[in-house]
Amino acid sequence: MLETLFSPKSVAVIGASSSPSKVGHVILSNLIKGGFQGPIVPVNPSVDEILGARCYSSIKEYGDQVELSVIVRPRQYAEEAVRDSLAAGCRTIILISSGFKEAGEEGFAIEEKITSLCKSRGVRLLGPNCLGVINTEGKINASFAGDMPYKGGISIISQSGAICAAMLDQAATHHLGLAKMVSMGNKADISEVDLLRFLARDKQTKVVAGYLEDIKSGDDFVKAAEEASTSKPVIILKAGTTAAGLKAAASHTGVLAGTDTAYGAAFMRSGVIRADTFQDLFDYASAFSLQPLPKGKKVLIITNAGGPGTLVADAVEKAGLEVAVLDRNISSALREKLPEVASTGNPIDVLGDADPERYAEAIRAAQNDDSVDSVIVILTPQAMTRPAETALAIAAQINGEKPVFASFMGGEGVMPGRAELSEAGLPDYDSPERAVAAIKAMYEYSAWKQRPPRVVTRFPVNRRRVERIITRNQRTNRLHLGEVKAKSILEAYGFRIPEGHLAATSDEAVEIAKRFGFPAAMKIVSPDIVHKSDLGGVRLKLATADAVRDAYDLMMIRIREKAPQARIEGVYVEEMIDPGLEVIIGMNRDPQFGPMLMFGLGGIFVEVMKDVTFHLAPITSEEAKQMLLSTRSYEIMEGKRGQHGVDLEAIANGLQRISQLTTDFSQIEELDINPFIVGEMGSEPVVADARMTLSKLI
Repeated sequence: MLETLFSPKSVAVIGASSSPSKVGHVILSNLIKGGFQGPIVPVNPSVDEILGARCYSSIKEYGDQVELSVIVRPRQYAEEAVRDSLAAGCRTIILISSGFKEAGEEGFAIEEKITSLCKSRGVRLLGPNCLGVINTEGKINASFAGDMPYKGGISIISQSGAICAAMLDQAATHHLGLAKMVSMGNKADISEVDLLRFLARDKQTKVVAGYLEDIKSGDDFVKAAEEASTSKPVIILKAGTTAAGLKAAASHTGVLAGTDTAYGAAFMRSGVIRADTFQDLFDYASAFSLQPLPKGKKVLIITNAGGPGTLVADAVEKAGLEVAVLDRNISSALREKLPEVASTGNPIDVLGDADPERYAEAIRAAQNDDSVDSVIVILTPQAMTRPAETALAIAAQINGEKPVFASFMGGEGVMPGRAELSEAGLPDYDSPERAVAAIKAMYEYSAWKQRPPRVVTRFPVNRRRVERIITRNQRTNRLHLGEVKAKSILEAYGFRIPEGHLAATSDEAVEIAKRFGFPAAMKIVSPDIVHKSDLGGVRLKLATADAVRDAYDLMMIRIREKAPQARIEGVYVEEMIDPGLEVIIGMNRDPQFGPMLMFGLGGIFVEVMKDVTFHLAPITSEEAKQMLLSTRSYEIMEGKRGQHGVDLEAIANGLQRISQLTTDFSQIEELDINPFIVGEMGSEPVVADARMTLSKLI
């Protein structure tokens, strides 16, 4: 559906101008200079000719069909230009002009009308408020971004025209080739989802680099991004990641699950490589486009100075990569080629007086060593250094089997070397930490591509019980489900719930405790009290009938003092459970991406350290385990640092059950199981406390 955006047979520029300072002139000039082979139709009723091309008073005067119309008219004339384009048979329209949705209600109304017009005719619309489009293979530069870039494999999609222009300029500086560039602007019609679907099948595109401020359809984005990521890297810089996007919520999950967290989870699910800065976006795009993927995470460092080599070794380990151990035979062979005082470990230190041949020898050794997955070559400018010749020597040794990155550190002294590296198509970073970050991104993408097929387990559950509870509470507008009802739902989905019942008097509390035996636990039940323990609404290890009776009476007194307006439904009395590790699992339903699962240890780990991890539902068994591995506290669960290990499979199983529950019932907005008590291997975890929030009945 986007063929006529990238490869039209004819192009009209409505609003073409004879003034070089006008956008309409620049776009027409770019089309001509770019070498577009089809008819170019300038439209301007005030002049007869622009840049040697005949001008038409309207697109309809041209006579033949025009496939792509580029409109550069002020907002008040845009609708007329769109109608003329539709009448001329255009299949795609690029609306460059601004002043629409981004400018207020009047502009929004005009944009909506134009979008509706295009959709009614099956015509695709790019923009408005955009920079245009470039396709180097089709020799079309229908933008005001500047000259046609070098032909290559990176395609850029962006909501910001300025980001497009900056990427184009960076690419030109580094002699980096591009395939396509699309500025989406307001995304009235064509969005990142459409472009990802197209670029996933585009043979010219090897890497997709994007800048997004929002995503129109979360579910569609995840599907399109995953399809694209399966065949090529997709790198996205997402703006708008501050706390302003956080959703206020009563649960831990809701508080911790900000909008940016949802985007991170969506990117992780779909294989998107996330860039945190503009520099990252360009670094990763150049790395993926110029180098092969690493087969593992073992990095070899080649340097002419000890300090930078140590810095890189630190950065490698901090990034979760490994400093490679050279094969003994290769290290011995290299020792014969280098000076006696040179280091042939890792880092390989070729010394400050290194000539180009020493670097070449080290590169050859690295490429012959199967224990090395990627290489970082550092050069610092010293009196004997020959940056340009060294760059040429490095480039001459590259065989394309494993990624090699250069970091020529410094300024003016290394510029000749950087120029040669750019010409040779080798990624060069002024700081080696940037090279490490690029390797990490490539390794993680490579690991994602090798992930096992996604198979989501479906557990046998009592879905009807959950339907009844949810329907009854939605109809009565009781949307905050406390412990009793939340536990009933969880029990229907296979969670172990301690035996317990609701008591309305102290005598009832004693009778309930006697049924399952002492010790007992007691908790206040009120739709108006979320944090029960803060108000004295939780008592544990009640060992006798008198203790239960006294605890009940005292709890009622304290609650009435501290929360006099709270509606009290009674006290929940349940059996005490065996101690274990307290973890928290939950779900927050993101408006864009749906149910987002959360896991973390309880107590200080979630309250203070916020050591939690998120993943979009539904999840597989492997993804559930990966959630556990992603926390800093994983070693505690595993049984290191003096701790007893717990049943990790049981936690993963619980996460999968929550995944099934929240995908089965979209009415559940939030869910917290806190704490989820987990014991040693083979023991069954227990839901100690839980709560849920439902959506309003529509």
